[in-house]
Amino acid sequence: MASQTVAIKSEQESGVSAITVEALLTRYRDEVTPRKRGHVKEAMSVNRLLLDVELTSIKLNELRPFHLGAWRDRRLAKVTAATVRRDWSLLSHVFSVGVREWEYLKENPLRKVIKPKPHPSRDRRITEHEITKILLCLGYSRTGEAKTVGQRVAVAFLFAIETGMRQGEILSLRRESIQGNVAHLAITKNGFPRMVPLSSEAVRLLHQLPQENEGAIFDLGNNQLKSAFRRMVKRAEIPDLHFHDTRHEAITRLARKLDVLDLARMVGTRELKILMVYYNATATEIAARLG
Repeated sequence: MASQTVAIKSEQESGVSAITVEALLTRYRDEVTPRKRGHVKEAMSVNRLLLDVELTSIKLNELRPFHLGAWRDRRLAKVTAATVRRDWSLLSHVFSVGVREWEYLKENPLRKVIKPKPHPSRDRRITEHEITKILLCLGYSRTGEAKTVGQRVAVAFLFAIETGMRQGEILSLRRESIQGNVAHLAITKNGFPRMVPLSSEAVRLLHQLPQENEGAIFDLGNNQLKSAFRRMVKRAEIPDLHFHDTRHEAITRLARKLDVLDLARMVGTRELKILMVYYNATATEIAARLG
């Protein structure tokens, strides 16, 4: 009894709980994650973290930087640095909630551990020749209604290049979301609503979609679009192209038309440095504009 009292007193004085990392992760998954838009995906990520018993069995009052360094190295042996950095961000937020809201910890222990360096930012551009090949494989025509799945994927592809909108934002669009030449996005990746100005070409593309759709106007699921696009890229024999590369292409093109603040507002970023990740104009293109 005396030893238990001493242990409790020691915990109170240190300001660090004796619960395990597993208990902290579980509480975060059950209480914090459900409040997020991407709660299903995040719950799966937390569950993956819970599989590392070498980390999760450690008590918070015994957790040291070398434990987290060992976790980092175990992950790097199995997955890419980008994946570890995503896991890192999640785990860091778990610890931060444990510090600020639950007072399980005095500080975030990950701050003393070296984070894996990111790989160079992806700078994949999409050529007009590649666009033509993809549209041909998807059965797209500029005239007529986009009735088939392939044709609607083609419209989504072109719409993404024209607007810089993300895949999820495009697929969530409903008829009531479009007012004139503006698309109203109630929910975006960063959690803030956004109004996206539409060019005449973007409006034309929307008019190609079946008008009778009562729900999302593209009538496509995320996985449906991804798999169809992946198949067509393979059929077109185009290497290393993802649907998200449309955002690089769009921002690079839009930068020629808009000033940096208008561009940031249109594509939904509050940090101007993020634009540099997506802006991928070549030196040749820039030289041509210099005259």
